[in-house]
Amino acid sequence: MNKSALLVGTAVLATAFASSAAARDTISIVGSSTVYPFATVVAERFGKTTNFNTPKIESTGSGGGLKLFCSNIGVQTPDITNSSRRIKVSEYEMCQKNGVTDIVEVLIGFDGIAVANSVDATQLDMGTKELYLALAKMVPDPDGSDTLVENPYKKWSDVNADLPAIDIEVLGPPPTSGTRDAFAELAMEGGCKQFAFIESMEDEAFKTTCHTMREDGIYIEAGENDNLIVQKLEANPDALGIFGFSFLEQNSDKVQSSVIDGFTADFDAIADGDYVISRPLYFYVKAQHVGTVPGIQEYLAEFTSEQAWGEDGYLADKGMIPLSDEERTAMATSVKNLEKLSLE
Repeated sequence: MNKSALLVGTAVLATAFASSAAARDTISIVGSSTVYPFATVVAERFGKTTNFNTPKIESTGSGGGLKLFCSNIGVQTPDITNSSRRIKVSEYEMCQKNGVTDIVEVLIGFDGIAVANSVDATQLDMGTKELYLALAKMVPDPDGSDTLVENPYKKWSDVNADLPAIDIEVLGPPPTSGTRDAFAELAMEGGCKQFAFIESMEDEAFKTTCHTMREDGIYIEAGENDNLIVQKLEANPDALGIFGFSFLEQNSDKVQSSVIDGFTADFDAIADGDYVISRPLYFYVKAQHVGTVPGIQEYLAEFTSEQAWGEDGYLADKGMIPLSDEERTAMATSVKNLEKLSLE
């Protein structure tokens, strides 16, 4: 009796979900502001070339998107979330706990994180060491001892005498952003590792030291709107901004990349792996919504088509760095088969 009741209850829930989801005829996408422009152009093409509605896309940040995505299944939750970093184990476990058990991971390409300023300003030439020293809350004592102190640096020339004597002011993403996570891992940790006593710290202490940004007004959280950062850089040529390469390319008449460890954020340097602050881009699909919310598989087919994400595709024109031919073939097959992600 108990087993029969359980089966009936499961069937009722499944039917209720299918009925409610069928009432929504537009794909719901949330997540990364970096992936947003790529997803938007795919969605617009999809809406124009198929009989399905153009998907609704919201820029919530990678962390915010995954939180919404993993909250539950059903019409009230997103079908897809974009992310400028890979899903964390803790997020994956939250999904599993909340019934989001069938997740398809789609690696779509690569992106660089630009550290940029106005084209009317002097282009800065520095390394990850200087970025860490300028932006971290705690830095090595300038007296040379192996101790950490509250960041004393106010001007770029304080960090490195070869840099200009202008106030450090950097506009960047908030903690919910995948761009913030990637910048901390790639740029800030890269700078930390140039100090032996920091590199030798236990993992938790190392990450706390390297990832915690200063809170004295020099690093300014500018939200998830990268276009707003560009506007502020135009207004203040002394400021720097942190955002994805695609926004740099789209606004090349207004902003320029700094030179980081010998390379600027450009297509070739990112594709070749020479530009150190670069990262993979993803989106995640709720396979349990496939077949109930119309158009999901067709949207996936459009995104993973050569005309979209290929070397000469329209996403490359928008600034996304394509995967290799072999990677695209393997990923397209995985997506077509709705292969289930497992981080266990």
